Amino acid sequence: MSINKSYAVFGLGRYGLAVAKELVRSGADVLAVDSNEAVVNDVIEDLPICKCADVTDPDVIKNLAISNVDTVIIGIASNLEASVLATTLCKEAGVKTVIVKCANEMHQKILSRIGADMVVFPENESGTRLAKNLLSSGFVDLVELSNEVSMVEFEVKKDWVGKTLLELNLRKKHAINVIAINKDGKIIVDIDPAKPLEENTKLIVLANTLKLNKL
Repeated sequence: MSINKSYAVFGLGRYGLAVAKELVRSGADVLAVDSNEAVVNDVIEDLPICKCADVTDPDVIKNLAISNVDTVIIGIASNLEASVLATTLCKEAGVKTVIVKCANEMHQKILSRIGADMVVFPENESGTRLAKNLLSSGFVDLVELSNEVSMVEFEVKKDWVGKTLLELNLRKKHAINVIAINKDGKIIVDIDPAKPLEENTKLIVLANTLKLNKL
């Protein structure tokens, strides 16, 4: 898991708070920021590094050392201007990945155009799920079906290219079951286990959640 990366979460509403708590629970280094002091005081026991600040202020971004953060999640969808300013400042500071919560498709287009690496609709992407995806390095998507089983989509590993599923024997070696292949956006469920895997292909699998780290 990517707990060696650092994260910042701007806006501690229901969505941002869910992201921050899940990241902290998993042992990640998280800086949580909200402009409302009362909100900060309410959550500071759950979030060790929690500050009250205006993330649309360039001096604040500099003082928070956001340039040293790997991924910033901006959860202030109700204020488009603030989202735009915060996104711009983070990208200017050199943040590699900026993920922004948005309110509608028009906001999504605007935020993508100014440099947001990922724009999410909160009704479609829960904060907890986003945090799990961030922590699951290399996974395109991860959905927990139960406490023990997850459905995961990920790029075919380089050393798997050219080999068949029969040769790889993933069920025995990694406790995962391949249920589909995603090739160029086309989902293939009728899988030929004797066909060599190709580059730029994603596998959709069912896996033991506790063994995902090894995978």
